[in-house]
Amino acid sequence: MEDKRANPVALAPLGLFLAIFIGTGLYLTAQGTGMAFYQLSATVAILPAIIWAVIMGRETLAEKINIFLSGVGDINIITMCMIYLLAGGFAAVAKSIGGVEATVNFGLSVIPAGLVLPGLFVISAFIATAMGTSMGTIAAIAPIAVGVADKTDLGLPLLMGAVVGGAMFGDNLSMISDTTIAATRTQGCEMSDKFKMNFKLALPAALVTLAMFAFLGSSGEVLVHGDYDLLRILPYVAILVMAVMGVNVFIVLTAGIALCGAVGLFMSPEFTLLAFSQNIYAGFSGMQEILVLSMLIGGLGELIRLHGGVNWIIQFIGKLTSGRKSTRSGEFSISILAVLADLCTANNTVAIILTGGMAKEIADRNGVDPRRSASLLDIFSCIVQGIIPYGAQVLLAGSIAKISPLAVVGSMYYCYALAVVAVIAIILGFPKVSRQ
Repeated sequence: MEDKRANPVALAPLGLFLAIFIGTGLYLTAQGTGMAFYQLSATVAILPAIIWAVIMGRETLAEKINIFLSGVGDINIITMCMIYLLAGGFAAVAKSIGGVEATVNFGLSVIPAGLVLPGLFVISAFIATAMGTSMGTIAAIAPIAVGVADKTDLGLPLLMGAVVGGAMFGDNLSMISDTTIAATRTQGCEMSDKFKMNFKLALPAALVTLAMFAFLGSSGEVLVHGDYDLLRILPYVAILVMAVMGVNVFIVLTAGIALCGAVGLFMSPEFTLLAFSQNIYAGFSGMQEILVLSMLIGGLGELIRLHGGVNWIIQFIGKLTSGRKSTRSGEFSISILAVLADLCTANNTVAIILTGGMAKEIADRNGVDPRRSASLLDIFSCIVQGIIPYGAQVLLAGSIAKISPLAVVGSMYYCYALAVVAVIAIILGFPKVSRQ
């Protein structure tokens, strides 16, 4: 069902969810409660918001429930959920055969502990650029980062920040990323042109992030030295090679699970087919909370759209720019549009698709080059996606590391650096856009 109403009240349920989830965590932290942000599951905290969103509006209850379920079953949501399951299965089996420990021991024998943070960022960035998916990258690299935390004095939030930051960098630049495809199609420009525009902003932010990680991790020490068997590392090498080749993320993770099983059966007599299947299921089970939360957020986002929340944002931005026709105001408006849309949808691809038409209108009215508008849509939706505690990437990293998503958000230095660079670039008019 399509509803063209513009209603700011439609955004209130999202605010309620954040107030309950973050507010409870902060309150319990102030009370000295251990693992404060784990005391209230986000999947429960979001329920009052969903109930409020269902009660809203003039539609019948049956219609609103159907809209909610269509959001739950959105192709982008289901895709993420399948990646969650495969990522959980791969991580569990790889750990059970000693693959994570072997990979960590090998990595620490080659890379000094002081350079682990920038190393993880670069590796994640490279893989995400090749694969075109930040989710698949996090699924592959986060378990290694968790293993590094067990062997060094580097904290999990920092390690996850390096992995997710690198993944967001690569996803933002990749030529095969769904965000790149959505941004270029809605703005009417070539992917290669958008890549060049993005790279000029992403590179300075990445360099600042690398310098920060090098400083923060410079005192890192290997606390536990361990041996490794190269054969147990094979599954990770295989998925990295497939990623570089641009193989579909589902094939990469499925092949990784199968290869882990083959290595385990070959090297460990106690590792049976039954144990293999049990490990896969244990990995699936470990992703239950994040999978359910993603589906509920998808449904809530669709109700917000139905009740006019997204349309209100689009119209609000349109009114801001109606009397101010300049390239700079147009670029800021497109950026704000992407930020607000991603806050509501928690999905950067969906945010770009929803706002692409309006962004194109703003760009045409204010003389913003299509390459520039596509770049800004992708960059600012990427920034928000990396720093919201209910975003899929942060949730996945937190789930694998068994830490609060807010802890991951606190270490997302790349997204913060990219935000600063992008705002400065708009103010200074950098980079200069040559005429096509």
